Amino acid sequence: MLLLEILGVALEAVRANKLRSLLTMLGIIIGVGAVITMLALGTGARRSVEARIQALGANLLTLYPGQSMMRGVAQDARVSLTLDDAMALARDARHLVDVVPELARNLQVVRGNQNLNVNVVGTTPNYTQVRNYTLPAGRMFTAGDDETQRRYAVLGHAVPDMLNANARGMIGQSIQIGGAPFEIIGILSEKGGGGGWQNPDEQILIPLQTARYRVMGTDRLRSVTVQVESPERMNLAMIEIERVLRREHHIRPGEANDFMIRNQADVMSTFQETTQTFSFLLAGIATVSLLVGGIGIMNIMLVSVTERTREIGIRKALGATRFHILYQFLVEALVLCLVGGVLGILFGSLGAYALSRLAHWNTTIQPAAILLAFAFSFAVGLFFGIWPARRAASLDPIVALRYE
Repeated sequence: MLLLEILGVALEAVRANKLRSLLTMLGIIIGVGAVITMLALGTGARRSVEARIQALGANLLTLYPGQSMMRGVAQDARVSLTLDDAMALARDARHLVDVVPELARNLQVVRGNQNLNVNVVGTTPNYTQVRNYTLPAGRMFTAGDDETQRRYAVLGHAVPDMLNANARGMIGQSIQIGGAPFEIIGILSEKGGGGGWQNPDEQILIPLQTARYRVMGTDRLRSVTVQVESPERMNLAMIEIERVLRREHHIRPGEANDFMIRNQADVMSTFQETTQTFSFLLAGIATVSLLVGGIGIMNIMLVSVTERTREIGIRKALGATRFHILYQFLVEALVLCLVGGVLGILFGSLGAYALSRLAHWNTTIQPAAILLAFAFSFAVGLFFGIWPARRAASLDPIVALRYE
């Protein structure tokens, strides 16, 4: 009962100076709120990257043409990837499940009075399977459509909105691509843009042979996407791809590659690490605010000890022990920090929600982040409250009673 009475006295002391208590807690509120918001941003960004990897395919490699090298010096002419390179990879490279050549160019697209300039990709029917697309409306063109050079088009998810049209209603309609009429046969599922890559929802797919002979007139590919058997075999697949392409391009031993191999998962991982580092940096700055708030609490508690010196003397004269005085002032410091921590958690959660709704940033508040912030505020109160509490407990009752 005595400990509960001391707790009541400590809470009453906090309530007696509401404004001073609120100002004292302000540093804790801002620090905890900032920590919650920053960790929510970091967690949301990490999950967004993970979802992006799954959407694109974690076991994909993308090949791009590079620059020709002469005695270690890059030449002006870029070496091309061709359909022959794609066929050689499909035929000779082990550990590959699928090979998707992509012949792409920005072309004018016209529908009625709507006019766009979008990325048109000539590719094979396995494009949707390799890149984890579904077709909510219509269908993908077939190998037969590709061989017969049919003028079929499959629109990216955002293209109907760009043309101010209903997606399902466009199936079977005609659009002009590069001046030639194409029949719309399908609409791709949504992928979402971001990460610095061209938005995959703003593209149009057409059969590869149609693009080669009837639209673009070339077999020079923008890229080749390959699907590896499993993420564990990525390094082996890269070695095989390098072996095949060096042979096809007649590159001598010791000469640099004239092509680039990009591991999508590595690029995403780098982006993820950068985001995480930035989040930790901001969280560290927020932690400094917590420390400043803790110093403010210690300062106020020292002032409180000075103001209540006579009260401490009376309590000791009536039988209060050093532990009772220590307990009272330590509880006051902890209450200030914990209440500030709760308000900071609410403040940080509202901040994360506001960023999600207004700025459209991905934010995820994890229970572990709330527990971490609460525990840290408790630790700040305990650490910065001990010195004032010990100072109060060590006062001599006779000296305290004589204090004016």
